[in-house]
Amino acid sequence: MSDLRKRLLLSAVMIIFIVTFGTVGYMLLERWNFFDSVYMTIITLTTVGYREVHDLSSVGKMFTIVLIIGGVGTVFYTLSTGAKFILEGELQEIFGRKRLEKKIKYLKDHYIICGYGRMGRIICSELKADGVPFAVIEKEPDAVPSYEDMLLFKGDATKDEALKELHIEKAKGLVSVLPTDAENLFVVLSARGMNPRLQIVARAGEEGSERKLLRAGADRVVSPYHIGGLRIAQTILKPAVVDFIEFATKSGNIDLQMEEVVIEEDSELVGRTLDESGIGRDLGVIIVAIKELSGDMKFNPTFRSTIKAGNTLIALGETSKLKVLEAMAAKRKS
Repeated sequence: MSDLRKRLLLSAVMIIFIVTFGTVGYMLLERWNFFDSVYMTIITLTTVGYREVHDLSSVGKMFTIVLIIGGVGTVFYTLSTGAKFILEGELQEIFGRKRLEKKIKYLKDHYIICGYGRMGRIICSELKADGVPFAVIEKEPDAVPSYEDMLLFKGDATKDEALKELHIEKAKGLVSVLPTDAENLFVVLSARGMNPRLQIVARAGEEGSERKLLRAGADRVVSPYHIGGLRIAQTILKPAVVDFIEFATKSGNIDLQMEEVVIEEDSELVGRTLDESGIGRDLGVIIVAIKELSGDMKFNPTFRSTIKAGNTLIALGETSKLKVLEAMAAKRKS
């Protein structure tokens, strides 16, 4: 569309130039007044075929021939470009809306991202890298780069209708990173009311907003300024530790990743100790912690620690090995 806009702008400039050229030409060559010169130029360029305003001299006739040759083509080019611009714009809007509605129709177990600002852009990038289905609600989608390939819905996330459009009742989670805490609070309240099982993560900017968002129904609240301050302090105090964490949690890193692996009810790992499972011995994966169903976190578990159904293993290892572990966590007992 940007190329088409440039062509349309060029056409407009050419039309202004050719009309000015014709008007000035008739005024100088035929000594006509401004109105008659403009009128003669317009009917000549549009090939309407009315009679001349006044009788033309030989020089005037030659000038008219030049104007026809140079101007009629320009007019037709401008009209065709304008028609293409209107037609393509309308067709793109119609088909784009149809494609969006079709994609939204089949949304299930997805995440809804409210706001596509600086934080929203990073969140979407990480979700896309992990192949997690998600949709974005943004008030001003025109500000989103056209090359971003994602499900983008124009709307106000604080309105129930917008969340319903993205099937919040079938969603797995919601992330609210709108500019103000008040907006995020509205989103959390609405989302929790429409889907009690939804995992909700919200952004908090002001001090004290975290407690309000948690009371409103958020499962987790993240304060970018607090986390950023801690990260800077840790970078100064423990740079090697920060480097390791960044390396282990960076998306797309094939050497080392830290993942959450949920143990299914009938997994072959249920009832086994970490030693018996062979996770460390055979896969070379380190279990950093085990999170119980109750929410309790057991750090640095021993080889005698028993794996239970519903446990979440915080595992560190190569990407390929972690995928094997995920398969084992879901594989049924034979």
